[in-house]
Amino acid sequence: MRVLVIGYGNPSRQDDGVGLAVVNGLRERAGQRLLDEGEDGFDDLGHALDTLFLQQLSPELAETLIDYDHVALVDAHFGLYPEIVHRAELDSQAEAAIVSHHFKPGTLLALASQLYGRAPTAELVSVRGFAFDFTTALSPETAEGVAQVVDDLWLRYGS
Repeated sequence: MRVLVIGYGNPSRQDDGVGLAVVNGLRERAGQRLLDEGEDGFDDLGHALDTLFLQQLSPELAETLIDYDHVALVDAHFGLYPEIVHRAELDSQAEAAIVSHHFKPGTLLALASQLYGRAPTAELVSVRGFAFDFTTALSPETAEGVAQVVDDLWLRYGS
């Protein structure tokens, strides 16, 4: 089974950097080079567990998704859920977005299905953010959530 973990967000805004932190946590466990803020990981695909980091989701990702059986999308949430880590299975469902920054994960799956005839199973993993200042250091609470997500994803999909 091939799995892709896509972390996304803005690592320059403290806890919005959970996507990069999770991706790098998985890369470290796999013995791969860590990504810097400006790197996406596209040049290092081809493993049983692949990782990407992006500032935001975009329609172009639909083609990448079709090579995988499962995709986990990792982002920060702003207190929308009571728990530190919230997981939800994603459905292939197109939703309109006013701006590209709000491109929805379900829309990405629907696009892959419509254009290429298949989409992987997918889940959204959201880690609670507590601070969004201009720094790259995660808050302690969010860092604990990141460690939990890395442990969970590695146990389920790591090699």
